[in-house]
Amino acid sequence: MGVVVRDIEVKSVLTRSNLPVADNSVNPYVGCAHGCKYCYASFMKRFTNHLEPWGEFVDVKHWPPIRNPQRYAGRELFLGSVTDPYQPLEARYGRTRALLLQMQGSGCTVSIATKSDLVLRDLDLIKTFPNARVCWSINTLDEDFRRDMDNAVAIERRLAAMKAFHDAGVRTTCFISPIFPGITDVQAIIRRARDRCNLVWLENLNLRGSYKKAILEYISQKRPELTPLYEAIYQRRDRGYWMALDEEVRAFAAQEGLPYLRDDDSVRRPFEAPPLLVNYFFHEEIVPSARRTKARSAAR
Repeated sequence: MGVVVRDIEVKSVLTRSNLPVADNSVNPYVGCAHGCKYCYASFMKRFTNHLEPWGEFVDVKHWPPIRNPQRYAGRELFLGSVTDPYQPLEARYGRTRALLLQMQGSGCTVSIATKSDLVLRDLDLIKTFPNARVCWSINTLDEDFRRDMDNAVAIERRLAAMKAFHDAGVRTTCFISPIFPGITDVQAIIRRARDRCNLVWLENLNLRGSYKKAILEYISQKRPELTPLYEAIYQRRDRGYWMALDEEVRAFAAQEGLPYLRDDDSVRRPFEAPPLLVNYFFHEEIVPSARRTKARSAAR
């Protein structure tokens, strides 16, 4: 089935961000054709009145010219908090590129989250923003599992794009998210990406909302041997798996000579090779503290 595409007019594409890593969120589209089965952003359907399944609709945003872009100087814009700014329709509509062109020279910085290599089209433009960062989500090196989970480009294409940006001097992040217990090989992904990124973020699979049932059914059908583990984690809220993985990654990082933190404030620090590993397993503990850190920084 194809994707239903609509053009919509919005007053602004820039919104204040509650995320600890940015000042403003930018989402040039509503919905995402990547249709990730685990996408937390599927909750947006509650507010958009779309009847189509998640992944089968995209609204293309059109906004008036941004007045006085220089007032965003020193602020960080996060592109892609609830949609992929470089999903396939961007090649046709260019709304992400339009935003970057409007903000070029304003003094703001940009952080971009994507699963695409279409971002390569804008490499020279992104390089003009101070301290720009581009992040690719990679939670498997297994293309069969990847195809089961999303309609985005192949993992090797993401890794190649990451290397191109890294070699061009743009800060890059490998976002190992979401980590599927018993499926995602964290160490293998780090080894594959470490020569092309400044930062590795680690995030657990956090099942909530309508997609919880879909993922548990997938595990039951495709990986039934993991059903007891998923029931322990997602039905009985047993955190033992994540605590053990935390220790495993910590030992691996020490062996590989990689700094390893559970500290959200690290995203504000400069990144040097070797990449810094940051653990985001326990959102309920880390995110509130990160928001407090952000609030303190803003008050200075």
